[in-house]
Amino acid sequence: MDLALASTFRPLPSPEYTLFIRDLHTPFSLRQQLNHRPPLSRRTVISMAQKKPKIDGLSDELNSIAAQNLDHAPARRRVRLAFSDLQQQLDHILFKMAPAGIRTEEWYEINSNGQEIFCKSWLPKPGVRIKGSLFFCHGYGDTCTFFFEGIAKHIAASGYGVYAVDHPGFGLSEGLHGYVPSFEGIVDNVIEQFTIMKGRPEIRGLPRFIFGQSMGGAIAIKALLKSPNEWDGIVLVAPMCKIAEEMTPPVPLQKILIFLSKLVPQAKLVPQKDLADLAFREFNKKQMAPYNVISYSDQTRLRTAVELLNATKYIESQVDKVASPMLILHGGSDRVTDPQVSRFLYENCSSQDKKLKIYEGGFHCILEGEPDEIIFDVLADIISWLDSKTYVK
Repeated sequence: MDLALASTFRPLPSPEYTLFIRDLHTPFSLRQQLNHRPPLSRRTVISMAQKKPKIDGLSDELNSIAAQNLDHAPARRRVRLAFSDLQQQLDHILFKMAPAGIRTEEWYEINSNGQEIFCKSWLPKPGVRIKGSLFFCHGYGDTCTFFFEGIAKHIAASGYGVYAVDHPGFGLSEGLHGYVPSFEGIVDNVIEQFTIMKGRPEIRGLPRFIFGQSMGGAIAIKALLKSPNEWDGIVLVAPMCKIAEEMTPPVPLQKILIFLSKLVPQAKLVPQKDLADLAFREFNKKQMAPYNVISYSDQTRLRTAVELLNATKYIESQVDKVASPMLILHGGSDRVTDPQVSRFLYENCSSQDKKLKIYEGGFHCILEGEPDEIIFDVLADIISWLDSKTYVK
């Protein structure tokens, strides 16, 4: 769920920010301005962190746990442990209607950079034939736990092995929270971990598909481009594969972001507006989003913003090379990732086996924040498409 990402690319109306940009045209050097107060100091850029709001209905003790600093993985793991049972009891259709008997497994792999990467699998209940495997790439700030738990269980119940990782710096994996020093590094980590998972005996030799949501769509596309023969198809939900024109920063601002990202790469940007209203169409489901307590919802880090912007530029230039079978699903009223971008991908990729479905009125989180019937429609569309690719006469 790429909420912070969307605001990174929106024009920022803050008077302080506007003054800072205007002052860049004065004779002062950018480095001098970073150390000049006012309008916006280097110290301010580095330390403008949001205070987490209290979660309604939680005890002071749990709110205190949720509010702790989550920069590093051990803290995120402790918080997730404290909330995991509570999350599954939320009044959400993904949890209430989760199929029984699904076999789950959690473990950590050490990647080639020496980081502990959280991995998880969901398999059909014993006795159900596995038809294929689906490998999930989560979006910016998100994790493969919480809402995806319910999504994965529904897909697994239909006969698929579902596998996922938390990207470095997100969820339960090691790395500074919300920090993407290299988008290429995230893609390489996905390829590395999924290659290991493909060797698991329960799915060896079966069709395999990569699945990306939002920023995870960009990761999945780039992983596919790097090893196209490794996949039998790709599923994309509200993919971030091109920044809409109205969301793209002006060229001077892009240059400033790039420069600042070299000086203070881990620094956070100015505060962003709460974009949950743009992601969840149903109010009661939006209220559950804060229970995803290990998600990254703070300001986007400078290097992260630059890496994501560069990734979309690269993917936009390479979509004609995407030739695998493809399913693209998008909410028609999505204002976080533009559905027109999905149309662009559909029309410009070279795949001869492709399907695009736009859900009229749907917001960004069509698998999490829509009316129940829409969520089930999206799940059914994914499963039906997978079945069409794994059917054996």
